[in-house]
Amino acid sequence: MPVITLPDGSQRSFDHPVSIEEAARAIGPGLAKAALAGRIGDRLLDTSAVLEQDSDLAIITERDEAGLEVIRHSAAHLLAQAVKALFPEAQVTIGPTVEDGFYYDFAYQRPFTTEDLKAIETKMAELAKADYKVERQVMPRDQAVAYFEGIGEKYKAEIIRDIPAGQDLSLYSQGAFTDLCRGPHVPSTGKLKAFKLMKVAGAYWRGDSNNAMLQRIYGTAWPDKKQLKQHLHRLEEAEKRDHRKIGKNLDLFHTQEEAPGMVFWHDNGWRIYVLIQDYIRNKLRQNGYQEVHTPQVIDRSLWEKSGHWEKFRDDMFTTLSEDREFVIKPMNCPAHVQIYNHGLRSYRDLPLRLAEFGSCHRNEPSGTLHGLMRVRNFVQDDAHIFCTEDQILSEVSDFIDLLFEVYRDFGFDEVLIKLSTRPQQRVGADELWDKAEKSLEDALNHKHLEWDLQPGEGAFYGPKIEFSLRDCLNRVWQLGTIQLDFSMPERLGAQYVAEDNAKHVPVMLHRAILGSLERFIGILIEHYAGLLPAWLSPTQAMVMNITDRQLGFVEKVAKQLADQGLRVDTDLRNEKIGFKIREHTLSRIPYLLVIGDREMEQETVAVRTRKGEDLGSLPVAEFVALLQEQVRQRK
Repeated sequence: MPVITLPDGSQRSFDHPVSIEEAARAIGPGLAKAALAGRIGDRLLDTSAVLEQDSDLAIITERDEAGLEVIRHSAAHLLAQAVKALFPEAQVTIGPTVEDGFYYDFAYQRPFTTEDLKAIETKMAELAKADYKVERQVMPRDQAVAYFEGIGEKYKAEIIRDIPAGQDLSLYSQGAFTDLCRGPHVPSTGKLKAFKLMKVAGAYWRGDSNNAMLQRIYGTAWPDKKQLKQHLHRLEEAEKRDHRKIGKNLDLFHTQEEAPGMVFWHDNGWRIYVLIQDYIRNKLRQNGYQEVHTPQVIDRSLWEKSGHWEKFRDDMFTTLSEDREFVIKPMNCPAHVQIYNHGLRSYRDLPLRLAEFGSCHRNEPSGTLHGLMRVRNFVQDDAHIFCTEDQILSEVSDFIDLLFEVYRDFGFDEVLIKLSTRPQQRVGADELWDKAEKSLEDALNHKHLEWDLQPGEGAFYGPKIEFSLRDCLNRVWQLGTIQLDFSMPERLGAQYVAEDNAKHVPVMLHRAILGSLERFIGILIEHYAGLLPAWLSPTQAMVMNITDRQLGFVEKVAKQLADQGLRVDTDLRNEKIGFKIREHTLSRIPYLLVIGDREMEQETVAVRTRKGEDLGSLPVAEFVALLQEQVRQRK
């Protein structure tokens, strides 16, 4: 009879096969009420699943990440049940979970309207309140095909026909609704307490434009109404902070159809871009990097040798000239190996750190392009470190220190770290992957950092550490990376002469801190809602006159500020000062300097902040010192 071992090491013995629900009840009635599913090893099971053998069991509740996944998966079924109740002619297809929610695709003769969504959501609430028991049954594949054909669900029947014959499938029923699904699901619909339908979009059946167009209803679901409300508030804030809207309002950049996925930077936006680039350039110089620049167009043969052509050719832009096929550079690493190979290298030359603000082009699908966040042309703060195996630990450790320093300067203190290991499609021998993965793991542990494992998510040439930031809306952005590569240097003939006078292949570390500068600027704009810190603002101070009598002094003050390296502009228009202040406040300029007769006589400036704070009249030198200190502190 089964002995159940819990995560804390305690055990419960039973004299009969026991369901996960019964096991939870034996631990405590509160846990049984909260249970949504159970985990045995890496398998999630319904609470109705029966355990006949000794098992290590974890009870999954709404507090667990897996519990939230179960809630959202079950909410997708609740959506389908509601649609079928209100629109019986609609056919169901698939309904997976996505980030922060779920969707379900339906075939229906007319578009769903906003009013339909409201009615469907109301029906979902009724079905949840009815607390229908969710029951799992197993059915042979052919019987399942006949069942769904019999109730007119041709799409579901088509899905099942593609499953190999002879397999048993799981079906879940709640009330009068039955759906094909692997599960697990909540024990009853009453466990679904907080959900909202968000929008309707078009989607081709099975993602093929040759197939029928379906209607995809998106929703979100959370353990309780408080968390749902917080999520909806974050979405509202994200809408206000959309970098595309702010970019337009502040005259930073634009995109247009003639160059899809490529950015037209305006003066204000390009100032930010150059500021960030110069900041990174100085950090790299301080940390022993050489800055290089490599060609934009390189013969296809190099990409074949590096392995990129086989892996990424569908994402590459190519061009023909004189019967040769060239690739418009999608990444920088093979070109950096060419610089490394230009001359005989010794172990005394290592580590060699080559950095480039490399302009890359990738043929991203047009439907995925999104402002600065997803583009076809971007610049990376890219670098490659060529080193010996003995230098891996120190180089990775130094890179991590630099990365944390940079993130802090930009106002991000929380860094999430993941170690991604070998994917199924890869190059290089397993023993090299063993060595590479252990090297990165040792470096993380050496720094005493918390990290999570991402099995199978490494690059095709080596494992990597990924660094992500959490912004003010609790969104996570993956930015930095360091990848350990034993394969590409060998494929491209990189060598160095070791102390024993023999030739060895160097280790290659691919690394970036910000990743794409375009995407990073988009993240900054949304994180700060356009209110960039003074050190990053394209214009740090706007000097304004009240009447024409102050014109000369305004110009004098502006020159004094500019001579101190500050980014300053003037507004000498014949407008009321209140109008000017409002306009430049909306432009998110950190400091507004007003000059009237008194300021001109006393050689001071009346200082206001974009937040409406009045700092009073300050001598020009005192204001310069104040702003320079903010820049020094990266504020």
